[in-house]
Amino acid sequence: MSTKKNAARTEAPSAEPRWLTDEEQRVWRAYIHATTLLDDTLDRQLQRDAGMPHMYYGLLVQLAQAPGRKLRMTELARSAKITRSRLSHAVARLEKNGWVRRQDCPSDKRGQNAFLTDEGFAVLQEAAPGHVSLVRKAMFDRLSEEQVRRLGEIMCVIADGLEPTGTGADLPWLR
Repeated sequence: MSTKKNAARTEAPSAEPRWLTDEEQRVWRAYIHATTLLDDTLDRQLQRDAGMPHMYYGLLVQLAQAPGRKLRMTELARSAKITRSRLSHAVARLEKNGWVRRQDCPSDKRGQNAFLTDEGFAVLQEAAPGHVSLVRKAMFDRLSEEQVRRLGEIMCVIADGLEPTGTGADLPWLR
């Protein structure tokens, strides 16, 4: 073994981690519990009422809101925060249902666009009222206007701090 490796192993460990306080631990666990329940509730409702998981619904929403109801696959993966492989699998399932179609990108022969079909748009329009109703019931109806405002501020602070920067980051949508 090299001396450098031995020296690295015998060096004193770095500073003690900043462990969560009891209150921070309580809040963290409550957050994990609530988001897990919310994700499960939304997924079950969309599976039951629209025959799709919540992630697929999110992809259809993004396509519906895009100009011409189409996005480059890489952009769709980036905005969904998923790997290109996972997106390709999801789009294949959506294509099989007739809700999405892939198109070659005219400006880049290597790229592809995902296009929301009329049938996919109709499915989304049919699923949206039940989904929004559940989101309202599960989340917003339980909070005061002040709590909604504060929650929005808090989530923006967290998201801003986690948003990847730079081209060297190990980003799922680049895999």
